[in-house]
Amino acid sequence: MIIGITCHPSAGGSGILATELGIALAQRGHQVHFVTYEPLFRLRDYHTNIVSHHVEQTSYPVFQAQPYTLSLACKISEVAEECGVEIWHAHYAVPYAVCALLARDMLPPERRFKLVTTLHGTDITLVGSDPSFFRITRHAMQQCQAVTAVSNWLRDETMRTFELDRPVETIYNFLNEDRMGKRIDERRCLAADDEKIVMHISNMRPVKRVTDVIRVFKRILEQVPARLVMVGDGPERISAVGVARQLGIADRIQYLGTYESVESILAVADLVIQPSEHESFGLVPLEAMACQVPVVTTNSGGVCEVVEDGVTGYLCEVGDIEAMARHAIDLLTHPDKAAEMGRRGRERALRLFPREAIVDQYEALYQRLL
Repeated sequence: MIIGITCHPSAGGSGILATELGIALAQRGHQVHFVTYEPLFRLRDYHTNIVSHHVEQTSYPVFQAQPYTLSLACKISEVAEECGVEIWHAHYAVPYAVCALLARDMLPPERRFKLVTTLHGTDITLVGSDPSFFRITRHAMQQCQAVTAVSNWLRDETMRTFELDRPVETIYNFLNEDRMGKRIDERRCLAADDEKIVMHISNMRPVKRVTDVIRVFKRILEQVPARLVMVGDGPERISAVGVARQLGIADRIQYLGTYESVESILAVADLVIQPSEHESFGLVPLEAMACQVPVVTTNSGGVCEVVEDGVTGYLCEVGDIEAMARHAIDLLTHPDKAAEMGRRGRERALRLFPREAIVDQYEALYQRLL
């Protein structure tokens, strides 16, 4: 098959999933064409059967902002016609599915591709549900040949919010087992031998509640010598720094910024804390489980389908700092319990979210549409 993919090229769960899916499909012999505005975060090396196309952005004095989405639609149409794309896979309803629809309409009827949209969360819960985008988001999903969601929770939220006439199919995010378990050479570069490593990884948007991480860590420090490692970057980073200073723990926190090989950092953590308002799936908790690291996260959204409460980690109510700290201290002070949770987490991750089985589902969906 000849498959086109549009996604966010930067660090984040949707872009990582889309890139890993494209790589897996290319390894199976399919031709994959990515169309993005910059090089993909997870596509650094050469891969047979993959071509990356970049959108040229034009500035013009009349426009207050660059009309990127129109340029993207033109590029999708151009690539689809030139390369004979049969399936176009948009990751995010807005803007990528909308742009693909416009691109498809520009093609001759005999050259029009089948359109699949995968919903990843905020395209539905934040952007799509906003009144200014609601109608176009619903229209895009109605006009696709197939719509998938990365969790049952997101599928149900989509159907409830948009009252679609078509079903939404759940296809979970998956784990690239080949990337898991690699370690950085020296754990000491992050913490002393007698210190525990607590970690948080996100794009630090408001929904991630990064200041909750700081407050939980403050309580951990009252009983456990530890270091907090914050991986990623985003608008809430400055708030996290401010709260850490107010609490007098800024010197116990290290900010690493965006990191491509996040699994190599995850592997040295003793605990991962992800206190998000909600997660549509929870790729970081899944990767932590695969690295045998227990997770403390929130009982909200699709992450409940990833983390098994009391078995591979703990699920707490959103904003319940005390419960998160209590569970964190329990795990950090009982290494045997934490190790058993890590072992169970890896077993669950490999059993329920393996790459090949889930890529099979996408491949079968494409074949069904054709």
